Amino acid sequence: MNAAPSALQNKTSVISLGASGLDRGVESSGAPLVRLQWRPVGDGSPEVAWSLAQLVGDAGDSDCLGSRIDRANAEVLERILTAQPVWVDVAAHASEVWPDMGRTLLHAGPPVAWNDMCGPMKGAVVGAVLYEKWAATQAEAEQLVAAGGIRFAPCHEFGAVGPMTGIISPSMPLFVVLNQTTGNRAYAPMMESGGAKTLRFGAFAPEVIEGLKLIENVLAPCLKAAVAGIDDGLQLKPLMSQSLHMGDDVHNRNTAATLLLYRAVTESLLKSSISRDLVHETLRTIGADDMFFLSLSMAACKATMDAAHGVPFSSIVTAMARNGVNVGIRVSGLNGQWFVGPADIPVGLFLPGFSEADANPDIGDSAITETAGLGAFAMAAAPAMVQFVGGTPQDALRYSREMAHVTIGRNPGFTLPMLDFIGAPVGIDIRKVVDESMRPVINTATAHKEPGMGIIGAGVVQAPMKCFVDAVGALATMAGR
Repeated sequence: MNAAPSALQNKTSVISLGASGLDRGVESSGAPLVRLQWRPVGDGSPEVAWSLAQLVGDAGDSDCLGSRIDRANAEVLERILTAQPVWVDVAAHASEVWPDMGRTLLHAGPPVAWNDMCGPMKGAVVGAVLYEKWAATQAEAEQLVAAGGIRFAPCHEFGAVGPMTGIISPSMPLFVVLNQTTGNRAYAPMMESGGAKTLRFGAFAPEVIEGLKLIENVLAPCLKAAVAGIDDGLQLKPLMSQSLHMGDDVHNRNTAATLLLYRAVTESLLKSSISRDLVHETLRTIGADDMFFLSLSMAACKATMDAAHGVPFSSIVTAMARNGVNVGIRVSGLNGQWFVGPADIPVGLFLPGFSEADANPDIGDSAITETAGLGAFAMAAAPAMVQFVGGTPQDALRYSREMAHVTIGRNPGFTLPMLDFIGAPVGIDIRKVVDESMRPVINTATAHKEPGMGIIGAGVVQAPMKCFVDAVGALATMAGR
C-alpha cells in the first residue's frame, strides 16, 4: 500500500517530445528534463503520413506498391555500387559535346530565370557572356540577358555538373567521364585557380576571364594529351577510395585526390609532345590548388547517379543541387521532375571581415557527391575538414553515422577508416528522409551574396524537407494511378 506514495516521492525525470509549452512547467518544478529531437512525420500532416504509408513495403505482399519500390531500389543500389567511372577525355569546348548549344548557359541547381537568380549566379552569367565575347561590358551583358538573348538550363539536364554557380558556356572545356559499366557519360568544367575571385563564385573581373582562357588554351589541351596517354583512361573510383583513406571526403577536401591525380598525369604529360613550358604551367596549376580534383569527383558521381536514374517506382534520390535560391532533388522513379525548396545559408566559419549577413544561400551542383554517398556522408574520413567548415571531429563522425538512417545501403568501395572501415552510407531514400524527419547533410563553401565578391567561408547545410515531402506525394500519386 505504501509503494505508490514512495515512488511519487522519488525525484522524477521527464522526457519531452517537442511539447515546448509543457517544458516550462517541468523546468519550473526543478525536475530533470531531457528534450528529444523528434518531429511527427510530415510535421503532423495527415496527407503526408498517408502518402508515406502507401509507399511502405509488406513482406507478405510482393505486389504492393511498397514492395515494388523496394525491388526498384535494390536495382538502383546495384547500379550505384557497380558503377565504374573513368576519366577518358577532355572536350576542348562544351559546344563539341552539345553542337546545338548556341547562346545557352548551363547553371547549377534546379531551373531558375535570370530575374530570380542570386547575386553570385548573375555575376557568373555576366562573366560567361564576357568570356564568350557576346558583350564587351557588364552593362551590355546584363542588357543582353534581360532582353532574353541567352537561354538558361540546369547542368543536370545535360548530363553535366558544375561547382557553385555551375556556369558552363559553349567555349569552356569539360572533363569527360565514362561509366564503363553502363556506357553513359558525365561532364564537368575544370576548376579555376585564383582563390576567392573566380567565375564559380560570381566574379567577372578581367583576371577571371584570363583564368578561363588559361584553362581553354593551356590546361585543356595538356590534360587531353595526358589522359590520352593513360591506357583506357584514369579509373576514378580506386583513386577516390584511396583518397578517403588519406583524409579526403572528395567534396570539400580533395588534397590527397588532387595529389594522386597530379601523380597520374605527370608521367603521361612528360611523355607527350606538349611543350615543356605548357606542361610546367599545367602541373603548377594543379599542384597549387588542393581542390582541383573536385571537378572529376563531381563528374564521377554524376556518371554514377545518372546510371541509377529512371528506374520505375524507385524512391532513391539521383540528384541534389542548389542554385543559390532553391535546392532541388530528382528521384530515380519520377521521370526527371525537380522537387524544390528554399535554400538555407550554410552554418560554419567565415573569412575575416565577413558574417552570415554577407552570405548567399546554399549553391552548387557539388552535392552530387553527397547524393553518391561521399562529401558529408563520408565526412568521418575527413575529420580535419572541420577546421574549414566548422564543428568538431565528433561532428564529422556523427554526420556519417546519421546519414545511414536515410539511405538504403553502404558502399564497400568507399570505406571509412574512423568507423572501422564500414562502407559509406549511400542511396538517399525519400521515404526514410520523411519518416525519420532527418534532412540530408551537405558540406559546402559559402559565397558572398553580391556578384563578384567570391568565397567568404564554408559550412554545413541540410537540404529542405519540402523537397522530400513533395517527392513522396508525387511518387504516391504516380504509382497509385
